[in-house]
Amino acid sequence: MKKILQIFLVLFLTIIINHSLMAQGCVAIRGFSSCNANQMEMGSSLNKGDFSVGTNVRYFKSFRHFRGTTEETNRITEGTNVINHSYFVDVAVNYYLSDRLYANLLIPFVSHERSSMYEHGGNSLGDRNITRSSGLADLRIGAGYWLFEPNSRSYNYGIGAGIKLPTGDFSYTDTFYNQGPNRDQTIDAVVDQSIQPGDGGFGFNLNVEGFHSLSHKFMLTTTLYYLFNARETNGVLTRNGRSEFSVPDQYAAQLGAIYFTNLQGFSLYLGGRLEGIPSSDLIGGSAGYRRPGYVVSVDPGIYYNSNKLSIGLNVPVALIRNRTQSYEDKQRTAETGVFRQGDAAFADYLINCNLTYRFKKKEKTMDHGIDFNKTQS
Repeated sequence: MKKILQIFLVLFLTIIINHSLMAQGCVAIRGFSSCNANQMEMGSSLNKGDFSVGTNVRYFKSFRHFRGTTEETNRITEGTNVINHSYFVDVAVNYYLSDRLYANLLIPFVSHERSSMYEHGGNSLGDRNITRSSGLADLRIGAGYWLFEPNSRSYNYGIGAGIKLPTGDFSYTDTFYNQGPNRDQTIDAVVDQSIQPGDGGFGFNLNVEGFHSLSHKFMLTTTLYYLFNARETNGVLTRNGRSEFSVPDQYAAQLGAIYFTNLQGFSLYLGGRLEGIPSSDLIGGSAGYRRPGYVVSVDPGIYYNSNKLSIGLNVPVALIRNRTQSYEDKQRTAETGVFRQGDAAFADYLINCNLTYRFKKKEKTMDHGIDFNKTQS
C-alpha cells in the first residue's frame, strides 16, 4: 500500500506541474518514446519484478526564423516573427519482466502558446494575438531488451520497439482575430500544426540505447530513435484550407559522455543531440502540410543518481538549425520551375528535466550500476 501511495504521489505532482505550464514550436518535434522512458536507468541494476516511475519536463521557446540554415533576422527586427512557448510533461512507467526485458508506458501532456501577427489579419496589420492548446498527447507503449546480462561486463546495449496511439487531439481549435474580407471577424479555427497535441496517426518506433564504461569515472552513452507514421494525412484541413495536415515521421539521436564526480551520486554529462522531422516518410506517403527540419545541439547536463532515485537536467544549445524543403515545396518547385522553401521558427536552447524513482524487490550495492569485479574484457 505504501508503494502504491508513492506512485500516485509522483503522478499527482506531475499533473500539478503540467497545469502550470504552457506551449510548442514550428517544427513539431514531440519528444522521444520508449527509449527516453528508460534513459535515466542506463547502468542501473534492475531485476525481474522491479519497476520505476518517472517524469520528463521539456521546454523551449522558438522565435528565430530559418529558411534552410539561413536565419531571417529581419523577422525579429520587424516584430513579425512567430513566438511559440512549448512545454511537454511525460509520465513514464517501466516494468522489468526479467533482468533484461522491460515494458513501458509513456503518458504525455502538452500545453502550447503561439503568438503571431500573420494568423490574425496579416503582418501588415500589426496586431499580435495568441492561440493556445493543451491536453493529453499521443500515448506510447513499448518494450525493450538488454543484449547482455546486467553486471556481466562494462557495457550493455538495448533494443526497443513501441507503438504510438492517436490519443491526442489533432483538430484543436482556438480563436483567430481580424478574419474575413474586411478583417473585422473573430472565428474559431484549427490551430497551427506545431501546437496540435496529437498528429492523428498510429505509429511505431524502433530505438537503440546503450552505455560503455571506460573506467570508474567515465561512461559513454547513446540513444537512437525513429518513429514511423504510416498514415499520410490526418483528414484535418489547415486553417487556410489549402491542404490537410501531414502525419510525419520523427527521429532523434544522442551521443555523449558521463563523468562521475567525487561527490556521491553526482555526475556531469556532455554530448551532442539531433532531433528532426524528415521531408519524406520511410513508410507510406508524404503528402500534406508539414514543416520538416532538424536541430543539432551541444548537450551539457548534470545528474544525481542513488540506488532508487535519478534526477537529471540537460540544457541543449542549438548549433545548427535547418528548415528543409518539404514534400509540398519540392512538388511545387517541380511544377513551376521556381525554387520554393518555407520557413520555420526555432529555439536557441531547450530545457530538459528528468526524475525517476525505482521500486526494487531486492537491494543491491551500486557502483554507477556496474560491478567492475565481474566485468569481462
